[in-house]
Amino acid sequence: MEEEMLYVEGTSMCMGDGVNSEDSYCAEMEIEENEIGSPKNEIQRLTSEKGEGSNVVFSREGPLVSKESRRCGVYRCGAKKLKSHVVVIESEIGNKENIGHDRKLTKQDRIDLGRLFQGAVSSHDWELAESLILLADPQTLNDTLCITLDSIWFLSTQQELHGITGLIKKIIANGAYDFTRAALRTSFLASCVSACQSRTMSLADTVTVMAQRLHERLQECNGDEVLKAEAGAKVQKFTEWALKCIGFHSRCQGNRERVSHNSAIEIQLQLSAFKTFLDLAGNQLTGKDFTEAFDAACFPLTLFSSSFDPGWASGISATAIQGLLGMLVEGGADNVNQCFLEASRFGSTELVRILLQIAQRNSLDVDVDLALGFASHYCKIGTMECLVEEGNAIAFLGPLMRAAERGCMQVLQWFVNRGCRDMELCLALTAATSSSQVDVAAYLLPHVPQHVLAALSIEILKAAGERSGGSLDGVAFLLRSDFLGDPAASYAVADTIARSDDEAVAPELRAFLQEHWSEAAFLDGLRQGEEHYMNLVRILNWGGSPMCIRDLPGPLKVAIAYLPLYRECVAAGGSLFSQRLRGQLVEAVRRLGGGSLEGVSQGKELLAILEHHLPPFLVNTHSIG
Repeated sequence: MEEEMLYVEGTSMCMGDGVNSEDSYCAEMEIEENEIGSPKNEIQRLTSEKGEGSNVVFSREGPLVSKESRRCGVYRCGAKKLKSHVVVIESEIGNKENIGHDRKLTKQDRIDLGRLFQGAVSSHDWELAESLILLADPQTLNDTLCITLDSIWFLSTQQELHGITGLIKKIIANGAYDFTRAALRTSFLASCVSACQSRTMSLADTVTVMAQRLHERLQECNGDEVLKAEAGAKVQKFTEWALKCIGFHSRCQGNRERVSHNSAIEIQLQLSAFKTFLDLAGNQLTGKDFTEAFDAACFPLTLFSSSFDPGWASGISATAIQGLLGMLVEGGADNVNQCFLEASRFGSTELVRILLQIAQRNSLDVDVDLALGFASHYCKIGTMECLVEEGNAIAFLGPLMRAAERGCMQVLQWFVNRGCRDMELCLALTAATSSSQVDVAAYLLPHVPQHVLAALSIEILKAAGERSGGSLDGVAFLLRSDFLGDPAASYAVADTIARSDDEAVAPELRAFLQEHWSEAAFLDGLRQGEEHYMNLVRILNWGGSPMCIRDLPGPLKVAIAYLPLYRECVAAGGSLFSQRLRGQLVEAVRRLGGGSLEGVSQGKELLAILEHHLPPFLVNTHSIG
């Protein structure tokens, strides 16, 4: 099918003669019939997730104005020249005998007519614009409908409202039928206008922010890199078109670098114009169309969210997009929850706030708890606060456990500071232990009450072992930390699991505890210590080394015998040593003449006695805290 082009340009009447020709056009779109929709769908095609929207896409930005048009400078001339050019075009079209609704303009005719129509609308020459409508074929009428509808977000007076709505009525009466494309395109543009009013920054900065956010969003999508690049290029071109359109209208209003802020009265005029369009479209716009338009309006806000000032959603700049989204919901958009979840995922806090308000006003259900899960997974702290404080999200357990499993300390600390139930903290500790997130487990352990740990100690270790994925570092950390606050109790729990024949105990966990933390492991440590001592005695008595170890100073003889054991204990750290290490330490201290070991049979006390017998230059001075 032949691709047809629409050029939407502004005149120099509002700008002065020094404006660069590249800046003088408001929009240049390449039209592809029956393929209309939202830029977000280009990204959604990269994933396997099926959304509620259709498979249609926005038209792509077309080439710039033809060289002939630039040379003649028609788009920069005054009203008289515009009208004289209309006479020429009218004569050319009439000579071709393409009269009536069946006529079809050539590509060049459509380019010229579209350019002149934009010039007339920009200069508020409603009479000239209406005369051009009479020359348009059905497809060009669709183009003029888009041009006119786009301009409503920049009108500021009652006279402009009357002129624009009059044009919309006349265009529709003359046969424009593509309401879907007009609704999607203007919804996208309206969102960009509201977003650009979020703060005082130049349009060049806005383009940079948009490009960066678009790149980040594409990186978070799955799919082929080539397809991602193509989708990104299409979406970026359309967004840049919207920003160029905004820039053109800003310059017409005397703001060369920044987007002007609309007053409440101006916003009401703009929303009134959009409501007029919806009323005229009637049932020509389906629920699916309203859903796609809602999606198109939300998409730019996720790209610009990082540039929003806190509280933007409750300010005047957001009034227009709030009104637009509200009308789309009234028309039948059913994807509020989907857009709400996506905004939460990407940390678009102000959009989340707007969608919460829309859902409340329209008695719609949005899943704030699932949204909290998305926001916490991607560490969007500001969005999490909004969902809890304004959306009343209360389901902390799932996000808390997933943060513990991933080791996301920032999210974890946020939940703990917000206030979690004892059982939630205990389950999060179990999740961190099973994933060997030692730092997270160390943070959570003091927050779990001792009576909860004591009651669930066996289940905590069993669950951690079952979901460990091969690493039991988390289990070892809990035991070394004396997680029950009583060495005898911590050792007893480990021994109970080691001796258990319960099939629910993971074999790897049972074997690990039997080897290192059971009573049997302690006895084995004593035996190893005794064998080690006997070997040393044999060396002293019958060794054939030229160096007589017996004649060395006592501390050096102790170092030869027990320095490896000392270093292994220091490396293990924690409040408790494993039963195997503890058995070896007990035997070593007994052989060194440590006296009565009653009351000093646990980690640090035993290590201190051994350290006392070692040469000072071999001692780790930070080993005993």
